[in-house]
Amino acid sequence: MKIAISGKGGTGKTTISASLALSLAEDGFRVYAIDADPDANLASLLGIEEKVKPLAELEEIIKKKVGGEGGLFTLNPEVDDVLEDYAVDFKGIKFLQMGGIKKANSSCYCRENSFLKAVIDTLLFEKDEIVIMDMGAGIEHLTRGTSRGVDLMLVVCEPTVISMETAGNVKKLALEAGIPRVGFVGNKVKNEAEREFLTRNLPGEILALIPYDDLLLEKSLTGGQPLVTDKVKELLKQIEKIVG
Repeated sequence: MKIAISGKGGTGKTTISASLALSLAEDGFRVYAIDADPDANLASLLGIEEKVKPLAELEEIIKKKVGGEGGLFTLNPEVDDVLEDYAVDFKGIKFLQMGGIKKANSSCYCRENSFLKAVIDTLLFEKDEIVIMDMGAGIEHLTRGTSRGVDLMLVVCEPTVISMETAGNVKKLALEAGIPRVGFVGNKVKNEAEREFLTRNLPGEILALIPYDDLLLEKSLTGGQPLVTDKVKELLKQIEKIVG
């Protein structure tokens, strides 16, 4: 099961990513939790206290795997040992922080991006473990080829017009990239009016509507592991029905 989770900042995307990873690990599954959001904070929400170095900043490893200076470099380097050596083991979860995709006018962007692509390709196509990828509002870490290894793009939304616009954009990008299934989670729902707003406006299949929770908000503000609520368990059951 390979799931990419996206949505506008502030919707609770990372809290849900952490909760799903923790829930699956508690159930005995082997899980990779991948922070692919440039505004990285999945580690703290999982409860990981140590400083984690982004893979994109492993300059010497990237040179070794992809190649140094010059016009030639390896497009598909072998990175199994990188996953083994740099994944942080935490309560049944292997955690990796990707770091940012570089733009075309940045130094050595091709090498770093090829390295990150190889890591994601290996996770999605060669590993039997469950992979939970906490994305940003876009899908920058997923190329068209890589996206085909994702079983489900899960888009987390809150009951606002701006969040609906982001949800529509993410769905469009995901389908264009070849992701076969896009599902939506309405989060932080306070009342029936907000529930109706989400039901009426979310642009696709709704897998869960999760109520606003003061305790979850407190956890997200202070760090540490979020609660694995009954609603998260219900969401997980819906996901399992979809991706098997």
